[in-house]
Amino acid sequence: MTDTAPPPQAQPRNPLHGMTLEAIVTALVDEYGWEGLDDRIPLRCFAFEPSVKSSLKFLRKTPWAREKVEGLYLFMLRERKRNERG
Repeated sequence: MTDTAPPPQAQPRNPLHGMTLEAIVTALVDEYGWEGLDDRIPLRCFAFEPSVKSSLKFLRKTPWAREKVEGLYLFMLRERKRNERG
C-alpha cells in the first residue's frame, strides 16, 4: 500500500507563498539598495562585494538570517500597502 501525500493547500493570505528567496532578495535590493539592506540587516553578504548569488548562498545555509530577510520583505509589503492608502 502506498500513501500519497495530499496536494499542498493554497495559501492565499501568505505573501511568501510561491516566492523564491532570489525574488525576495532582488525585491529588497530594488527597494533599498545594498547599502540600505545592510543598514536594516547588517550581514557581511550585504556589505562586502554584495551580489544576489553570494547572498543566496549564505541565506540558504543560515536560517536565522533568512528569517530576518523574509521579515523585512513582509515589512516592505506592509509599508507599500500603507503608503497606497494614505
